[in-house]
Amino acid sequence: MDLHLNAAKPSAEERAAIDAALEKREAPGHHAPSHVERAPAASSNGLPLRSKRHLLLPVLHAIEQRMGWISPGALNYASLKLGVPPAEAHGVASFYEMFSLTPRPPVVAHVCDDIACMTRGAGALCAELERKLGPAGKPCVGGKAIWQRSSCLGLCERAPGALITAAGETPRERVIAPAKAEGISSTLTEAASGKLLEQIDSIDAKVSVPQAGQPQLRLLRGVGQVDPASLDDYRRLGGYEALRRALQWGPERVIREVMDSKLLGRGGAAFPAGKKWEAVHLQRNSNRPHYVICNADESEPGTFKDRILMEGHPFAVLEGMTIAAFAAGANKGYIYIRGEYPLATERLGHAIRTARAQNLLGESILGSGFSLDVEIRRGAGAYICGEETALFNSIEGYRGEPRNKPPFPTQSGLFHQPTVVNNVETLVNVPEVILSGGAAYARVGTANSSGYRLFCVSGHVVCPGVYEVSLGPTIRNVIEMAGGVGGTGRLQAVLLGGAAGSFVSPKELDTALTFEGTRAIGATLGSGVVMLFDDSVDLKQILLRIAAFFRSETCGQCVPCRVGTIRQEELLERLVQRKPLGSNEQETALLKEMAQAMRDASICGLGQTASGAILSAMDRWSLFS
Repeated sequence: MDLHLNAAKPSAEERAAIDAALEKREAPGHHAPSHVERAPAASSNGLPLRSKRHLLLPVLHAIEQRMGWISPGALNYASLKLGVPPAEAHGVASFYEMFSLTPRPPVVAHVCDDIACMTRGAGALCAELERKLGPAGKPCVGGKAIWQRSSCLGLCERAPGALITAAGETPRERVIAPAKAEGISSTLTEAASGKLLEQIDSIDAKVSVPQAGQPQLRLLRGVGQVDPASLDDYRRLGGYEALRRALQWGPERVIREVMDSKLLGRGGAAFPAGKKWEAVHLQRNSNRPHYVICNADESEPGTFKDRILMEGHPFAVLEGMTIAAFAAGANKGYIYIRGEYPLATERLGHAIRTARAQNLLGESILGSGFSLDVEIRRGAGAYICGEETALFNSIEGYRGEPRNKPPFPTQSGLFHQPTVVNNVETLVNVPEVILSGGAAYARVGTANSSGYRLFCVSGHVVCPGVYEVSLGPTIRNVIEMAGGVGGTGRLQAVLLGGAAGSFVSPKELDTALTFEGTRAIGATLGSGVVMLFDDSVDLKQILLRIAAFFRSETCGQCVPCRVGTIRQEELLERLVQRKPLGSNEQETALLKEMAQAMRDASICGLGQTASGAILSAMDRWSLFS
């Protein structure tokens, strides 16, 4: 591709899409960028201008949604408007799975064939689509549509899942779950003829949250019980009382209560939330802007709890985020949400607009003098952007590649300023901490694992869905809550924590689902995945799919992960095909050596955990003997 600004010209439609996206982002009342967001750059004629690079991701989305792909002309025009070198803009656009830099039909079906969907017939679904529509990645429906295999779409409780996107003047998105070949085919035909209705999706609480309506629920109490679009409904549940109390207490007491609660992050790293807030708060007199980020880029295979919260309880997410910003002294916030979550994006966008209109966001919230505005940034299909420093780069308009630590985000985060990052579930716990008090919250659960936790139960289970518990029940307890083992009824394995987690055997079902309990057996709570596999599953094929996932999702920045994930998949393929280089024992030893190298030398957690689930399965079962 020739990337000189004048080499390719945009069409009128492309120019209109880019201009409209910029006009929307710069409209009065919208989040105004600070001086650190508008870094200096050079224009094409050498004159200085103010870069708008932080708008690159939204602009790329606008082009993709209007045209169905990103042409050289559109990319050049976007580069000129944003003050970004064209080659760098190309590097960003090529980084994300949901963007296409080559022409393709305007209608795309993303069909999940990841591990949770594999247990629910994804293989048969894809085979039927091949018979009906032709091979994956090839135009169908008269050349107006295409279907392709996808990593986890976060629809595991309704597997197998599919996401249909239709580009155009009014872009459409539709989730189909559980998906059947006939439904996908008919939806593609409907979309290709321009008749796809504006129907994103709707959450069925009885399916996604089997506990819905039960009185003991705290984090999930509003899901399926109130209108997620209604602020009045949320207030009837006690919504925004925690924020009022926090504003009365002041930042120092809020931080003290959160620290007393022993609330640990629910995204996988389990870092104390209060310590993050305190570290940023202590820099309040530095005259540096502070940021708060809700990490909603939930992309771990088997994980869907954050989607349920955002779709069914969006104001709770926003209230927790506002309290975190108040405590840390942040006046600007971003919700970075994965691109495959259209309904959650719509619901949170509505919640932000409603809260702003009711003085629950914006200038001097509730007359307190504290101001905060929040903007949504939508990802575009990159698992690595769930890593907090890769997320910063993505928001700033760079490739979503992790940064070295230190410095840590509390010192140098978004735009290299002090930043608090918490995931969705962590933030929804915050109002509970404020209303009950930190000490009382700490008494929920166990001494070292306090509070409420959500588990994503999927695979061969009778009632898949999100389940809320006080930390402490065993794996067996959670499976029983979900109706027991499904499929053949004979449990072979359980995956805890997702693809970056660990497999456990039926002999380990009495392990407590706490941070310390899982650590004792060499496992992890991770993102809350509890995925069941009955004895009809070939675990070797599951391990291959996990290896393929990490090979596909590595950002490629560091050699240990870039090369190691490829070699890991190749080695597993040899073992599965019974074509080892040498003996199986030698191959297994080599796999362990590669895993150690990735753990020791990878920049971020992706490479460090890419072999964890695979080795845990090989240690517990003689898969390649």
